[in-house]
Amino acid sequence: MKNVIIGTAGHIDHGKTTLIKALTGRNTDRWEEEQRRGITIDLGFTYFDLPGGDRAGIIDVPGHEKFINNMVAGVVGMDLVLLVVAADEGIMPQTREHVDILGLLGIEKSIIVLNKCDLVDEEWIELVEEEVREELEGTFLEEAPVVKVSAASGDGLEELIRLIDHMTSDELVPKDIHTIPRLPIDRAFSLPGFGTVITGTLVSGMIRKEDTLEMYPIGKESKIRSIQVHGEDKSECYAGQRVAINLSNIKKREIQRGCVLAPLGSMKITDLLDVRLNVLISSVRVLTNHMRLHFFTGTSEILCRAVLLDKEEIGPGESGLVQLRLEESIAVRRGDKFIVRFYSPMETIGGGVILEPNPGIKKRFREEAIDELLRKESGSSADVIELHIKGYRETMVTVSELARLTALAPEEVREDIAELQDQGKVCTFAMRKDTYAWHTEAADEAKRTVGDALSSYEKKYPYRYGMKKAEVQAAYFSKMKPNVFDRMIEMMEARGWVKRIDEFLCTPDYEICKDETYRKVSQDLLELFQQSRFDFVRYSEISFKGIAREIQDDILNILLREEKAVKVADDMYTLKSYMEEARRVISEKLAEDPVITIAQVRDIFSTSRKSAKPILEYMDSIKVTKKTGGESERVAY
Repeated sequence: MKNVIIGTAGHIDHGKTTLIKALTGRNTDRWEEEQRRGITIDLGFTYFDLPGGDRAGIIDVPGHEKFINNMVAGVVGMDLVLLVVAADEGIMPQTREHVDILGLLGIEKSIIVLNKCDLVDEEWIELVEEEVREELEGTFLEEAPVVKVSAASGDGLEELIRLIDHMTSDELVPKDIHTIPRLPIDRAFSLPGFGTVITGTLVSGMIRKEDTLEMYPIGKESKIRSIQVHGEDKSECYAGQRVAINLSNIKKREIQRGCVLAPLGSMKITDLLDVRLNVLISSVRVLTNHMRLHFFTGTSEILCRAVLLDKEEIGPGESGLVQLRLEESIAVRRGDKFIVRFYSPMETIGGGVILEPNPGIKKRFREEAIDELLRKESGSSADVIELHIKGYRETMVTVSELARLTALAPEEVREDIAELQDQGKVCTFAMRKDTYAWHTEAADEAKRTVGDALSSYEKKYPYRYGMKKAEVQAAYFSKMKPNVFDRMIEMMEARGWVKRIDEFLCTPDYEICKDETYRKVSQDLLELFQQSRFDFVRYSEISFKGIAREIQDDILNILLREEKAVKVADDMYTLKSYMEEARRVISEKLAEDPVITIAQVRDIFSTSRKSAKPILEYMDSIKVTKKTGGESERVAY
């Protein structure tokens, strides 16, 4: 059994609510004011079963001009619209505005229902039908079938039901159940013994009982206690169904129309939207820069300012790229439809589609920004993911963050990234908690940056093994997390872009300089260490005429890394072979006597106390000895 969502549209008092009651046997006017005034103020919901076995949920949307926002909320998720026109009045201004809104919001299937046919004669009905056809020419309704009924007497209802069944038996626009669930809230109320209940049309994904979801934009977590679809308890619900959900951990007063129920952390709230905005050809307004508007999408109504990005103004029948700067936060997705109405008086100006739900502030007439939006408009979700990844050149971006930015499921994002990887457009770094994505353009740029930096460094410091990895990050990748930077360097090393020596980075073919200067300084240092034996000289007191101290330090570091020399203590160095000898002698002494003192070390190596103490401290550092408690005594480690 399919679940079909049918909506009504039309001018006030043209009989929409009466028609629904005739089809379903139920009155959708829920509030006392609605029944007293005889008009639909809020959305009404009910259902009936079609002859083919499918269940049709039906939404009674308000016709009065003041309740257009509720009308827009009702259109969310509709498969078919019944445009109700009273045969005794014909097309009215409000009917035309409803048609415009339905067209802007992407409704495709519709039936024109001429109601109240019992009040006029056949000739009049023909005139009204002809007038309706003329009025709807050029709209999505121009080829829609016409059914003549009387909701009051029941005439024509069977033909209408058969036509609905026929039009919905074909494959409807498929609902996406393999993405994150999104439920725009159109009503919230409390029931004694149950708590908070919300209703809406599930526009994507599926929701299961016991799921924990988040209410956007208020950021409140809530567990699904129970689900009803058309009054029946269900363990799960799917995109395209009208649902009522009982929530825990959230109060009715915290929820307002415009809130969206979706998975935890799956969306980002925003007060900026990049959109394609189409002004109605019937509009009497010209959209100008910074105009204040009422913005409607899903079940939300928010005031905003329109910043025109590619035009000075957008006139009737024209289209443009616009950044909407909202006065409240919202959670939406690329591809969501919207309408805008003039601030005052409230008139529908146009509508369109959201191209980027989480943009940065854009300046007008920037070619790069306009090109990016055009790509997002015409491209696939993978194209949009690629553009987002490009925006994180300096930091990389995680799969989970991309999912929030696009309101796609993480699995969908991974599929798009895999496609981009196959095309050689992105590279990925799998971490323990998430996967980072990086655009290959950014990687190539980083390759050039690092290569140039290392080449310059090697020319300036030819006696060093390269630039310290930490210095490279601090200088060029300071915004990147250290663990992500490490993975980037691993990739560069694996691709042969850099060579790594311990914590130093250098260009792939770099070799440390061992010229005449190196040979002279290294030979003189080693000879001095050899002559001093265990009477260590202080390094700070050694200098070579005509050699900069910085070069001398670099050459000493080469000797240390090649293990020709060792650092005994601060400012004290000697030959590696001497400390190996000391290690052997001290180990043999401890084998005979469990304790050795500084005085004994002094005598063994015929040196001074100021050199004997560093010898023992060095032995502590390489775990040959350890202190017993006394400063001058050691035992075997």
